[in-house]
Amino acid sequence: MENFSFNANILLMEGLKVSPSSSVPAFIFLLLIYIFIMVSNIGLVVLISMERSLHEPMYLLFCNMSINDVFGATTIIPRILSDVFTPMSQRYIPYISCAIQAFCVHFHAGASYSVLMVMAYDRYVAICNPLRYVTIMTNRMVVKLSVGAWVAALIFVTILLGLTFRLTICRQTIMNPFCDNPSLFKLSCQNLLINNIYGLGMAVVILGSSLCSITFTYLRIAMLCFRSKNKAQISKALQTCVSHLVVFLILLFSGGIISTLHRFPNLSDERKFASIMFHVVPPSMNAVIYGLQIKAVREKIRVILNRNKKTMSPLL
Repeated sequence: MENFSFNANILLMEGLKVSPSSSVPAFIFLLLIYIFIMVSNIGLVVLISMERSLHEPMYLLFCNMSINDVFGATTIIPRILSDVFTPMSQRYIPYISCAIQAFCVHFHAGASYSVLMVMAYDRYVAICNPLRYVTIMTNRMVVKLSVGAWVAALIFVTILLGLTFRLTICRQTIMNPFCDNPSLFKLSCQNLLINNIYGLGMAVVILGSSLCSITFTYLRIAMLCFRSKNKAQISKALQTCVSHLVVFLILLFSGGIISTLHRFPNLSDERKFASIMFHVVPPSMNAVIYGLQIKAVREKIRVILNRNKKTMSPLL
């Protein structure tokens, strides 16, 4: 035990390390990012839901990504904002709340990769089997793929956190801006071999399967593009592939930075900052990338803006 007042039910959160003079700018910056994430992602989901012309598998599957981005940002940003003006010695959090946050953090990360794999499959069918696309990607198939993506992440994370919850706590301080699985199991003095093996195995399976499936998808698409004579159709299809690939690369790069920095203990502050960016950068960019890159979505946004402008003009 660290001291006589140790209480396993109450933990001390390190939170975001900022100087008093930087507290206000940091709070405003994170708040603006959070508002942008909420407005852009929820706005895109509402747009796709209301516009019948966007009720296509690709856009419906992307709603999963937007919902997951809102969920992931809400998991950590409000808590970090509430701790910005709180002294580090007073950033307490109940163990159960920390455990729930850790579960949500890893569920968001796992779902991000599984949803992108499902979206890659949709692009593969659309480009490699265009004549069968309508019969394969039915509404029922879209629901199955969406549920499968969420359930797969749920199963992996449930086992991951279940192995951690069985441990006995002998420390009290979470050395991280937010709760996650490593920061939780590091509170224990027991043997962590099983936790480390499963955590590494889970990362390899999720990252490996997503990387392999998406690489395979785009290699097949590239081969088809070289053989196809219908350049206009291929160009239109590849427009959506670019958006998907950019989103995946951003997610892969963000996660790769965290994994790399874990190997350098002297860069713990940089790793903590990168871990926050993983839950901030992709959610803030995904809706923008899809909204601006895909012509159908971009045109619908332009139509709505013009409609609102005409409505407002008589009032001015």
